[in-house]
Amino acid sequence: MRQGPLAGRYPAVAAMVMFALIPYLALSSALGPITPFIAKDLHTSLQTLSLGSGLANAGYAVGTVLAVQFAQHLPQRRMVVAYAMLLLIGSVLAAGAQDPAMFIVGHVIQGLCTSLLLIAAVPPLAIGFSKDKLRITVVIMNMCIFGAVALGPFVGGLQAQSHAWRPLFWIVAGIAAVALVLTVLTFEDSPPANLDSPRDIRAIGLATVGCFAAFFGASELTTHRFLNPATIIPLFGGLAAIVVLVIYQYRAKRPLLTIRTMLTSSIPVAGIAVALFAAAASVSATVLTASVLAARYTPLHVGLLYLPEVGGAIITALALGMVINRRSLHYLPLVGMIALAAGIVVFRIEVPSSQALTLVGSGLTGIGLGATVAPALFVTGFSLAAANLQRVLAIVELLRAVAAFLVAPIFVYFVSIGPGGVDAGTATALWVGLGLAVAGAVIGIAIYALSGARPQAADLDRFLAGSDSAWYSPPLLARLRSGLIVTTPVSEEADRRDIPDMTRAIDPDVPVPVGPVLFAYDGSELAALAIDQAGRQLATGRDALVVCVWQPSDVGFAPVNNRHFDAAAATEVHRAADETAAYGASLAEKAGFRAQRMAVEAEPTWKGIVQTAKDSHASLIVIGSHRHSGLMGHLAGSVAAAVVAHAGSPILVVRPRP
Repeated sequence: MRQGPLAGRYPAVAAMVMFALIPYLALSSALGPITPFIAKDLHTSLQTLSLGSGLANAGYAVGTVLAVQFAQHLPQRRMVVAYAMLLLIGSVLAAGAQDPAMFIVGHVIQGLCTSLLLIAAVPPLAIGFSKDKLRITVVIMNMCIFGAVALGPFVGGLQAQSHAWRPLFWIVAGIAAVALVLTVLTFEDSPPANLDSPRDIRAIGLATVGCFAAFFGASELTTHRFLNPATIIPLFGGLAAIVVLVIYQYRAKRPLLTIRTMLTSSIPVAGIAVALFAAAASVSATVLTASVLAARYTPLHVGLLYLPEVGGAIITALALGMVINRRSLHYLPLVGMIALAAGIVVFRIEVPSSQALTLVGSGLTGIGLGATVAPALFVTGFSLAAANLQRVLAIVELLRAVAAFLVAPIFVYFVSIGPGGVDAGTATALWVGLGLAVAGAVIGIAIYALSGARPQAADLDRFLAGSDSAWYSPPLLARLRSGLIVTTPVSEEADRRDIPDMTRAIDPDVPVPVGPVLFAYDGSELAALAIDQAGRQLATGRDALVVCVWQPSDVGFAPVNNRHFDAAAATEVHRAADETAAYGASLAEKAGFRAQRMAVEAEPTWKGIVQTAKDSHASLIVIGSHRHSGLMGHLAGSVAAAVVAHAGSPILVVRPRP
């Protein structure tokens, strides 16, 4: 296995990631002031350059999916070198372009290779070193992605001041060359991630067609009306293809992207929602207000007015590093949404904004962006095993790119055709942006509340070990879905007092819970024995709920009939758990109960049992326990002991016969 002289050295690897990501991300926000000079030099129209910019953004979005597929079947570190080499080639083509086609091809390669490098190089940097280095990594990511984007208007304005554009592109090419050198120096050969994984051509095709069609349609808004077939058909057709991609990956037995795992868990869904709404809301706060000010000030002056965004990104990057292993990490995206909303309100006070208001507004939006997307990404990633981080990053960046890059031209179009002029249209768009910021915050809070999720400190040691998440994320909307399994209503007084107290049965005037008997069934002989013993001890004809708790990878139960399935595929594990619960329900029926079944995703197992018992108002929990030594071992095994310690319902613990 070959290695470069700087392989495994964190500073060199971190520098490589920074030099690989900054060029295109800074260019994406720096192009506005210099686009007229590019069009004049290359003898082309603004519409053509708009198309080129849209296709480059599409390339960035598609690259997130391609990177995951390539990582499964090709040596990952060698691919990083190849991506860096292509990034340099694309940068040279764009900088030295002699015609529009050469420029667009180079710029599209830049966008594609930037996302390829992001997905391929960032996860190893995050989980390949110690947890102390993880703090630095999150700071680097935040500053690279959002600091570079925030710096773009100033860089573009500085270049526009000299009425040129090629020097900036040649500087970008030089940075790409340094990135290539660093990829070689830090090279550490590694095998493909999983040669047995499927080659999902359908997913790649849907992502490619969807992204390029949607961004093509949005770019046509420069010269076409929104309802023109050249605009609306590819725009909505592309968005439909992206939706189909998400549904297809959700339902696939062996998906390329971990869509199902993410969309069935509460904290990842909340994180993605916050990231998307923040990305869309920020457009009205930056792109639109800057375009209004461009008519009053020089490009460099405008860039200076938006320089506080860089300061905001730096502040939040440092804050993210400080709270990365604390409960407050969950609150940082909410703080970011509040700051983003406040920035939009400041911009809305006066349109066009005064210089003082612009400085304050841009600083607040910089804090808002830096405190939402990157923290939401890690909140999402920590909810799954570290092995999924690459796929998590790919999904978040794919959706964020669509939300951020696609919304901007649509907003700009509707502002330009507004009845009251550009200023009035911008004022209206700011209200829309404010609504998006508020909605994102409310949705995130609602998902936590309706799912029973709570802020937790990240267990970075467990996460970096690779096989487990950093905290527990309950199933999406668990509190709403659990209400469907209540078989007998409980009186309001009983529900208010949370009655599982056995002494209440002595007093006939006190309402007693008559909910189902909950059987914790894991497919073992001991669990079957517990059902049989309960049938002998309890009256026949009672309602019962047989629960099988499962987790991806760790599974947590013994499947019936020794069924084989992919433990890393959440869909297959859930199906096997449901079959196991169904078999347990059949045993309960034979024991004289009216049984229902339920497969619950939870980690650790005891939490799933306790929460389901609470949500279903179970009158009794029945659980089997092996004999163990130790103080608690005299009473119960590890799962049973935890249930005994935390459950509010009465518990029948069944131990194996001598």
